[in-house]
Order: sequence, then C-alpha cells, then structure tokens
Amino acid sequence: MRPSLDPSPAEWISPRLGGAFGAASRAVPRGYPAYARICHPAERDRGGWAGWHEAAAETGRRPHGAMQWHALVGSPDPVNLTGSLWRGSPPDRGNLPSHTLTALLPVLADHTSTSDTWFCLWEGYAWVDEATLSREHLDAPRLRHPGRDYLLFAGPLTSATELGWRPRPAWFEAQSPNLFWPDDRAWCVATEVDFDSTLVAGEEALVDALLKTPGLEAWRIEPDTSLAADADRVNHVP
Repeated sequence: MRPSLDPSPAEWISPRLGGAFGAASRAVPRGYPAYARICHPAERDRGGWAGWHEAAAETGRRPHGAMQWHALVGSPDPVNLTGSLWRGSPPDRGNLPSHTLTALLPVLADHTSTSDTWFCLWEGYAWVDEATLSREHLDAPRLRHPGRDYLLFAGPLTSATELGWRPRPAWFEAQSPNLFWPDDRAWCVATEVDFDSTLVAGEEALVDALLKTPGLEAWRIEPDTSLAADADRVNHVP
C-alpha cells in the first residue's frame, strides 16, 4: 500500500452519498444494484468470537438486517450497554476485525476486473501522525465527506490488511480501511467510524456470494436501511 497525495480518484463518491440520518447510503454510494451489511463479530467473555445471530439465540432476541447490538443484548443504552445480557465484549465500531476482513477480500476479488484498489483512512485516529505516516502525506489534500476527512492510499486489494499502527515493535494493531473500492468501481466497501457493521455496495452476484461466505455474517439491506441506534423495530428495548 502506498500513499496517494491526490484525492481526485475518490471524488466520485461524495455526490452519490445521501439519505436520512443513519441510512446506509450516507456511508456507501447510491447507484449500485445491491447492498449488504456485514456485522462485526463480538468477543465472548471466555475467548473466541460470536456472530450476532449467536448472541440473539443466547439473549432470546431476533436477528434481522437492521438490528442494533444494544437491542439484541437487551440494553436501553446503545453506548454503555447498561444491563446487557451478553457477557462478552461488544463488536468493534469503525473496525472490521482482521479475520473477518481476510474472509471478505477473496469474495471482493472475484467481483472486480482489477486488483488496483483505493483505500481511505479517517484522519481522526490518534495514531495518525508522523510516527506512522510521512509529513508529505499528512500535509496532502484530504478527501472530504460530510463529517469525515480521509487520507488516501492505493495498492493491490490484498494490502487492505496493512493499515494500522505499532504501539511497540512486536505489536501491530490492525485497522481496516474506512472506505475502499477497486479501480473499476465494481463495488465499494465502507466501515463508518461509528458503525459496528461494514457496508458493501455492488452487483447482485457479489451480495449473493457474501451471504453464503463462511466467516461473514452478511445481511441484504437497502440503501435507505437505517443503522441508527433507534432503527431496530423488532427487538424490544427495556
């Protein structure tokens, strides 16, 4: 993965973003035939990962495409998860865990004609500084979206796993790209900073493949599907 100092290759996205607060189309662009939501896995209290459907089975809730984690685990508080019935950790917000990202990449590769890929990283992470990036890249023009500014990178699709930082030489903290797409724009993937899900826009065949991929918990959604905290109309919040 290499820094890109010119944000113009990403400027096609912003005019295609929009919709009500919380809508998927505020993170991934409109105009694609199909959309999917990949729920970030949660860690169990005794180790290991669990999908949202597993958490729902344990808490007596119902999984569905617009579910919200706090409603799934019986908490009225979407931030602090007061009263949660889930004993483990909640899913990461703004970061798709490495093993899930690794499962996603081959599916994406099967649905584009190029390996050349563009990646965006939110500038607001505390570790985005001269210790991890060059001064030239930090001073370069940003890709500016409503409420979010990004640094741009380019490279093969497989380099999606290279973003992150090293608190110590032998310790690497991975960060999934917040936004990435191939040069042919066959699909677009967004991991919005405040979402505990990753959104994929692309062809019907891609979404069909995601729904069947082991290691991914994917749900078919619409561009206007809301992921706001109050969007879960199925699971009762105490």
